[in-house]
Amino acid sequence: MLLTADVGNTNIKFGLFEGDELRYKLRISTDTRKTSDEIAALLYTFFKIHQIDSKAIDSAIISSVVPKITQPLREAIEISTGVRSLVVGPGLKTGIELRIDRPETLGGDIVCGCAGALKKYGGPLLMIFMGTATVIGYVDGSNAYRGGSIAPGVGISLDALTNNGALLPAVDLRAPKRAIRTNTVDCIRSGIVFGTACMLDGMLDKFLEEAQEDCKIIATGGLAPQMIKNCSHDIIYDGDIILEGLREIYKRNRVKS
Repeated sequence: MLLTADVGNTNIKFGLFEGDELRYKLRISTDTRKTSDEIAALLYTFFKIHQIDSKAIDSAIISSVVPKITQPLREAIEISTGVRSLVVGPGLKTGIELRIDRPETLGGDIVCGCAGALKKYGGPLLMIFMGTATVIGYVDGSNAYRGGSIAPGVGISLDALTNNGALLPAVDLRAPKRAIRTNTVDCIRSGIVFGTACMLDGMLDKFLEEAQEDCKIIATGGLAPQMIKNCSHDIIYDGDIILEGLREIYKRNRVKS
């Protein structure tokens, strides 16, 4: 079995694959104060709850955008499974050519998401990542990553608004029925949800104009379903695409005995 780990700024998402099937998932908060032993204890508990034999896990791969937690996580996986993890970074084969100014600066989650989407849906494609930041990436018809854009994530935008507006309350992200609203809570919901959807539609229009290719559009991230259903573009939601990309990258780099 293959253990995959996608380390984001907010959460760490684990996926356990048996062959090409994603059998189990675990999400924990990203906390750079956690020791390798503490993370290992969480993994032990996860294995116990699902009656997973840790000895059956014979491989692991990590993508991380939080360097401080990468090594403790790698140690935790080794403690709990006995397996030394691959870490996505320079030197690993991904199936994607990075045609950007500084390829080493591209987040591993972006690489993995695009690798997973290329395998599953084919290219060319536009990949939307909705996490701490909202990232749109473009992969052309030759499987080359050509660049993208980064904007504040939905959660950050909402927090900035309510934390800096003394009279503005915290709200959930349920879309109102219409854009023009008559109370503060629904006005905030309208601005955040419909505003994000309009931003995505506008940026996708610009990307498609510049790419001059008929691209599939894939979105991932916890808030993506709520946002993309208000977009006019045809966008496929895939919540596990980064984990699936990790699996594909591992398959490209595994050492055959």
